[in-house]
Order: sequence, then C-alpha cells, then structure tokens
Amino acid sequence: MKTLLKIIGVILLLCIALIVAAPFLIPTDTIFNKVSEQVEQTTGRTLTIKGDKTLSVFPALKLELNDVHFANMESGSRADMASMKQLAVHIPWFSLFGGEFKLDKFVINEPNILLETDKNGKANWQLFDAVAEQPKEQSQSGEAIKLPDNFDIELGEVAIYGGTFTYLDGQTGAKQQISDLELAILLPSLRKTLEVKGGITYMQERFELDIKLDTPAKAIEGATFNVEQSLDSRLVDLTFKGSIAKQGQDIKGQLALGGESVKSIAKWQGVELDAKDNAFNAFSVNGKMHLVGEKFNLEDLVATLDALEIKGKSELNLGKRLAINADIDLGMLDLNPYLPEAVAKQEEPVEQNDKPAEPIVWDDSKIDLSALNSLDADVVIRSSGLKANDIKLDANQFTVALKNSIAKLSLDSFSAYEGSGKGVININVQQVPYKISTNFDLADIDAQPLLTDATGFDKLMGKGSLNWNLNTTGQSQKSFIGALNGKLGFEFADGAVKGANIAEMVRKGKELISGNFGAASEGLDSGFEESEQTDFSALSGSFNFTNGVGRNTDLSLISPLIRISGEGDVNLPKTTVNYRLVTGIVSSIEGQGTTDDSTGFKIPLRIKGPFHDVGIKLDVSNVLKDEAKQKVDEAKEKAKKKAKEKIKDKLKGLFG
Repeated sequence: MKTLLKIIGVILLLCIALIVAAPFLIPTDTIFNKVSEQVEQTTGRTLTIKGDKTLSVFPALKLELNDVHFANMESGSRADMASMKQLAVHIPWFSLFGGEFKLDKFVINEPNILLETDKNGKANWQLFDAVAEQPKEQSQSGEAIKLPDNFDIELGEVAIYGGTFTYLDGQTGAKQQISDLELAILLPSLRKTLEVKGGITYMQERFELDIKLDTPAKAIEGATFNVEQSLDSRLVDLTFKGSIAKQGQDIKGQLALGGESVKSIAKWQGVELDAKDNAFNAFSVNGKMHLVGEKFNLEDLVATLDALEIKGKSELNLGKRLAINADIDLGMLDLNPYLPEAVAKQEEPVEQNDKPAEPIVWDDSKIDLSALNSLDADVVIRSSGLKANDIKLDANQFTVALKNSIAKLSLDSFSAYEGSGKGVININVQQVPYKISTNFDLADIDAQPLLTDATGFDKLMGKGSLNWNLNTTGQSQKSFIGALNGKLGFEFADGAVKGANIAEMVRKGKELISGNFGAASEGLDSGFEESEQTDFSALSGSFNFTNGVGRNTDLSLISPLIRISGEGDVNLPKTTVNYRLVTGIVSSIEGQGTTDDSTGFKIPLRIKGPFHDVGIKLDVSNVLKDEAKQKVDEAKEKAKKKAKEKIKDKLKGLFG
C-alpha cells in the first residue's frame, strides 16, 4: 500500500513538473505559426504579432498574443481590418495533435475593427473566399460562395472588451462608429445558432444587444437565414424578427420600435426641439417591413406619437433621392401641440364678457420647409378630423405630390364647417422666400365659425360659398399675409352682420336730417354691440388682394327692409377694415321681394377699425351737405323761375 502511494506521489510530482516546464518545452512560435497558417488558409488574410507571445498550460492551454494585426482586403482604406491590444486563444489540448485544428475560445482586448466596402461595393468581411467552392465564371464582388462540407469553425465563445468598431461605406463615404464594446459571441459551429450578447456605446449612449442568427454558414453562402434582434437603451427600444437573404439585400420581418421621448433623441442627434411639454414625447412604430435593395416597404403600419395614431402602408425608395409612396389614415389629427406657442392658442375656456378682445398678431417665426428639397413623394392621406390653431376640419382626404421641390396638395374630399369643397395648394420651396398658391371652391360653409377660427373675425353669420385664387411668398405667417395677392369671392344667404342694427341706424339718420333731433339722439356713432345685428337674405361680393390688402367694390347686401352696396378695404397685415356703405330703407315691407334697387331714402355708413374692435357709424355729415346743397339749388331754381315769370308778365304788358 505504501509502495502504491509512493508511485502515485511520484506521478503527481512528475505531472506538476511537466505543467511547470511545459511553457518552456512547447515551442510557442510553432503553435503561433500553426494558428497563423490556419487563419490564412481560412480567410486568405495574414495574422501578424508585433508584441510578446506567451503560453500557459494550466488550467487550460492558452496562447496570449499582444499587439495583434489582421490584414484588410487589398482594396481597403487601411492596412489592417482589425488590430487588438491582446488576443488570448484557448486551444483544446489534443487539437494540436489531431487531424482537425479547433479553437475553443477567443478573448479580445481593446480591438480596433473596421468593416468597410470599397468603391465597387466589395466587403472586407467576406473572409472565406480562400476555402470557398466558387463557380468558374463569376464576378469578383457580391457573389455567393459555397463552404466545403468538411469545413467548420468552432469557437465556443469570443469575448470582446473595450475598443472601437467602425463601418465605412466606400461608395458614399458614410461613416459610423461604436465604442466601449463588451460583447460575448457564442459560435459553437458555423452550422449552429450564432448568438451575440452585450453592450456598445454609440455617440455617448449605451445600447444593450441580443442577437440570434441561425446557421452562420447560410449567411456566408448567401442563403436565406433567420435572425432575431433586440436593442434596449435609454432612448429607444427595437425588436426585429425575420429573415435575411441575398447577402443582406433582402430583409423582411416584423419590426417594433418605440421610445419615451422624441425630444431626447433629437437632442442626442444635436437638434434642439423647442416643443411644448405635451409634444414630441412617447412614440412607437409597428409593422411588417421588407427591404429589397433600395426599396423599403411597410405594411400593416401602426405608428403613434403622443396622442396621435397613424395607420397605413408605405414604400420608400432609399436611393440617391428619397422617394415616398404611401396611403395613410391619420385618425383625429390635432396639430396644436406641435405648433409654435405664438400661433397655437391655449385651450382654456374664457367667458366672452370676462376678457376683452385682443388684437390679432401674425406670427413672424421662420418656417423651415427645406426638407422638401431632399425627397419626392406621392401620398394619399385621410383623417377623421384635423385641428390646427383654431381651425377645425371634419373628415377629409387629400393627396400630396412632391417632385423637384414643388409640392401639390390636392383636397380630394373636403368637409368642414358644415360644408364641403375641393381645392389645390401648390408650394414651391426651390428657393427662399417660398412661393405658395391656392385655389379653392367651398360650398354651404358656415361663415362665422370659419372666419372666427381662421382670422378671428366673428362679425359675419350665414351659410354660403367661398372661392378664391390666391398666391403669396414668404417664410413666416406674417410674411405670407403681407404678400397675399389674388381674388376671393363669396355668396351667403339667410345670415346677419353682428355689431349693429343698420336699418335702425338709417332710420335715426333720416329723423336727424328731417330735423327730429330728439328721436335720433342715440345710436348714430357706436362701436361693436354684441346684441345688435343686421339680418340679410343675401350677401355677395369679391375682393382683389394686393400685398395683403383686399379691395372690394361690388358688395351687395339684401334684406327685407334695407339694401346695402359699398366698397372698401380689408387690410390683413394690419388686421383692420375700412368700408363705406350706402344703405337704403325699402319704402314698404311689400317691396322686400322686388328686384328694384330703389330704396327711397339712402345714407352712407362707415365701418372702420381693427378686427377685434370694429366701429360702425353713419356718415351723416355728407348727407347733410348734400341735403343743404339740394335746398340751395331748389331755392335758386325757384327764384329763377319766379324772375322769368315776372319778365314774362312785363313783356306781355308792353307788347300785349
């Protein structure tokens, strides 16, 4: 028994001595040369060591190589595809002596890895051309290869710590870089599932990855393979489950993207979004995607932004010039959270009598439409409703056609303010200032809410038609208003003009002219009165706009008891109105339906002031002058006639 224990002890001492002496006995250079030879046979690239090489055998056979360099393809932008501070290679003990050389594990410290394509599109990660079975006739780039059945790589695990990872597109010059790598790559075989887990840093943001790719051999050979990917970060979460074919040129699957703040992503990209607290926050995109070459399709798309939800489908052409084709349902689209504070009003209920009317101020914030220069589009958009500032639309459908920086918005189906219509808006952003032209025909429109929401002018009630052909130039709401040119026409029926009872004012003017000052002591010079209004059965006219000032010469208002015609200006830049109307009272109630314009008594009426405080008064002074002149003329005529009669009588006496 003692002899057996002695033998075992001797064996253990010999083993320990062997382990201690092995690093000195095993030829390290021979092992490295074997590794380097195998790498070059596998990839066609050289692996060189510029630093120290050390070998340890306990607890496993491990070769540590310092300052390692792996060659790039001949057409690459630099000599090395990869370099690393240290590469630790774990080698199975009997791999060196067996017929099949295997690597058990790589540990890479501080790598500097470059993935790039050259000007012909050839990728430097196509590493297996040297061992691939290639067709006799094929081009030198982008072709599928076939790995031999007996060829395989079994790494078990590749661990990467620190360093940088750069992607460079040799055709476009686009460059992307990630850093602070902390990855574990599990590759038991080229014909088994590849899994990548860990984290990376991109533009100072940390992203956690989990990628599964079935049978990497399929990816190498250009066959279709399945992939599952998830990415988590502070800014965005992304998941994709689908398939990749044709060496990455055909990708399809289910895509889900979401985040808590668009503002944060924009800031990360160097863009400050001056947005309200309830705008540009949570977002999500879900849909079936298919990327083939430069065409990116999304089907069953559901996208959300804050309270908005968008559904539809789209096709993007990602070539040199972005092109979009889409059919989208916007649902209820409330744009107010995304409009500048100076434009979008706070939605707080305010009693009319509690707060005086305020002047209208056009917003002078510059509008940037330069993004329209970078893409073309053909998009059909529907919405169940739309809110922009105070303007509210019902269900609508319009088409957006964008070509060569000229956008055409066609309203195919328009419904708003109890009416309907059609129209076209053309926007030319080829240069600044932008050019905009509009042509609309609206029928059965409720005038008061439309004018109130659009311009703040709430003095007109009634339903009718609006049509206009207007154009402008500028880069802000204020500049667009100041450069407005064109024509606008309107016809309204069975409505009223708020603020004054014109018929009553005319009657008092008549009393004043006839000398009845007591009956006409009030009401001849008044401002806006909420309780007063002038009813009409028909109101029509047109405006010719020049630099935002609309000139009207054909205004006609017909009511049972009065007729009004007139002319004047509406100054949109200054938000003022200056009108002189000629009003007349119908001689009798029986004459209200006649087409005769005779009104018996006529008197001018002046409407003047800012939109928020329009003043209405009778222009009595001119009437009094006309009346006095008429009396003087009548007296002169009477005296002249009387003198003629006297002369006639005298002549009659002289000559019989």
